[in-house]
Amino acid sequence: MFDTLTDRLGNIFGRLRSRGKLSESDINAVMAEVRTALLEADVNLKVAKQFQDKVTERCLQIEIHTALNPAQQVIKVVNDELVEILGGQALNLAYSDKPPTVVLLAGLQGVGKTTNAVKLAKWFKSQGRNPILIGADLQRPAAVEQLRVLASDVDIPVFSENSDPVKVARNGLSEAISSGRDVLICDTAGRLSIDEDLMNEIRQISDEIKPHYTFLVIDAMTGQEAVNVADSFNEKLTLDGMILTKLDGDSRGGAALSAKTIVGKPIAFASTGEKVEDFEVFHPDRLASRILGMGDVLTLIEKAEDAFDQQEAQRAADRLLSGQFNLEDFLEQMQQLKKMGPLQNLVGMMPDLPQGVNPDDVDETRLTRVEAIITSMTYEERDRPEIIDGSRRSRIAKGSGTSIQEVSLLLKQFKEIKRMMKGAIKPSKKKKKKSSKGRKAKQNPRAKKEINKTANAFDLSEFGSFKN
Repeated sequence: MFDTLTDRLGNIFGRLRSRGKLSESDINAVMAEVRTALLEADVNLKVAKQFQDKVTERCLQIEIHTALNPAQQVIKVVNDELVEILGGQALNLAYSDKPPTVVLLAGLQGVGKTTNAVKLAKWFKSQGRNPILIGADLQRPAAVEQLRVLASDVDIPVFSENSDPVKVARNGLSEAISSGRDVLICDTAGRLSIDEDLMNEIRQISDEIKPHYTFLVIDAMTGQEAVNVADSFNEKLTLDGMILTKLDGDSRGGAALSAKTIVGKPIAFASTGEKVEDFEVFHPDRLASRILGMGDVLTLIEKAEDAFDQQEAQRAADRLLSGQFNLEDFLEQMQQLKKMGPLQNLVGMMPDLPQGVNPDDVDETRLTRVEAIITSMTYEERDRPEIIDGSRRSRIAKGSGTSIQEVSLLLKQFKEIKRMMKGAIKPSKKKKKKSSKGRKAKQNPRAKKEINKTANAFDLSEFGSFKN
C-alpha cells in the first residue's frame, strides 16, 4: 500500500546522504517535498501540514551529532512523528473481570465487518480466550450464513436467530454467559451510507449489551472517505478504536496515516489479506518503519514463529547439515512459508530492499508451480532427484502442467543449493597437529569461497539508504 510513498521518501532522503550539514533552508525544502509526498499518498491536508511543521521544528532544534549524518537525523525525526500520527502505541486490550468481554463492530456495508468479526474472534482464540460470535446483521441476505461458514473453519460458535437485531444481541449475551464464553463479538448490519436508521439500530444494540470495546471497521481502499466516515461515526457513537481492512491493497495509504489524528481514536487491528489468519494488532512503530523502507523484522519473526513447526524446522536443519536434505524437505519448508501469508507482504517486511524492488512484483504463482512440480514426482524421485532422466522429466512436466524446462530449472537450482551447502559444511581432511587447546579442523578453502559467494549474493547493505 505504501510503496509509492516509500519510494518518494527514499529519493528525498537519499539526496541528503552526501551533505555534511543541513541549513534551515535545506530542511524547509526537504520538508516541503515530504509534505507533497504525503498529500500524493492521500493523507489529509491538516495532518500533512501538522506533520511538516512538527518535523521542521524538531530538525531545526537538533544539534549535529557526530555519530549520525544529517539524513539519518531527519529520518529519525520523521520516523518518530510517523509513529505519533499513526497512534503512538499498539492498543492494549483489557479483559472484563466479569466475563464476557463484549466487543461491538460497526461500519458501512461492504467494508468487511463479517469477515473481520471472524478474524478478530480467531485472534482472541490465539490469545487463549474462548470467544463466541453474534450474528446481528439480519438485513444483508446470507450475512449470518457467511458468518457461520467462516467461523466453522476456525471452530468458533455463532449465535443468531430470526428476530430483530437488538433481541439477537440480548439473547446472544445470555448465551455467552450460560456457555462460559469469555469474549463476545457482535457483528452488526451496515448501510451504503450513514443514516439515522443505521445509527439508531447500533445505539440500541450498544445500550443492550453495553460493550467494553466498540470498533469501527473501515476500508483503507476508500482513502480519505474512510476517515470522513470514521469521524461521522465517532460523533454519533462512542468508539474505542478502528479496524483497518485491506491494508494489503494498492491504495495510497492516506486513511491509515490520517485516521488517528482526525478521529482521535487509535487503529486497533489491521487486516492484511483475505485469509482468516491475515489479521494482526496494529503497531504504529512497525508500520512507520516499513513506510521508511526499514522493514518490519519483528512482525516477520512473529509470523515465522506462528507458521513454522519448531520440530520440523529443526529436523530440516539437521538434514541440511548432514547432506540429506531432499525435495520432500524443501516442499515441507515451502508449504510452511506459505502459511506466513502473501509473499508480497513478507517481502515488504524485509529491511534494506534494493531501490526499485517492488514487493507487488513478487510472483507468488511461481511457488505454486514449484509445488506442483515436486508433488508430481514419486517419493523416490523427491529423495534422489539425480535419477530423474528425460522421460521422467517429461512425465513430471505433464503431471504438473508445466514445461520440461521448468522442471529442469528446479532440479538445477536445487542441485546448486545442495552443492553450495555441502561445500560450506564439508570439513577438511587435513588437520593441524594437536595443540594444548585440542585438535582443530582446517577450514575448507572451497567452503570459505562458497560462503563468501553466498553472502555476497544476498548482501543488500550497499542499497541500504536508511542504514546507520
